[in-house]
Amino acid sequence: MVAEIDHKFQQDVFSDHHHWNADEPVQLGGKNSGPDPYEHLLAALGACTAMTIRMYATRKEIPLEHVEVSLSHERNYLEDAGNVTEQNKSMEVLIRKVQLLGPLSDSERARLMEIADRCPVHKTLHNNPHVLTTLVK
Repeated sequence: MVAEIDHKFQQDVFSDHHHWNADEPVQLGGKNSGPDPYEHLLAALGACTAMTIRMYATRKEIPLEHVEVSLSHERNYLEDAGNVTEQNKSMEVLIRKVQLLGPLSDSERARLMEIADRCPVHKTLHNNPHVLTTLVK
């Protein structure tokens, strides 16, 4: 559940067992009291990626010492691509960089990178999810 705090940008975020804040940066009118919505999205993908790689490496006894996932979000404008419709002027891009540390072979690194794409959040994002919104009275 998400609920307003200050009736601007600050939000209380509750999951089954955790509570944290979401907000916007000061320069956008927020108080910077928590990550912005895109930072939450990127964190979900990064955490899921790292957990999935770790789980696989542990199960297969791959000598992975450390995994780190860096993410960023960009909008690439497609006006120079030709035949772009008014509704489709930009493409959303999530850039994910995975660092795998340890005495890994090239084939182990390649396999772990394949496994990165199997994390459930990655699969959801690639499955073109539809958001169904209803008004609660």
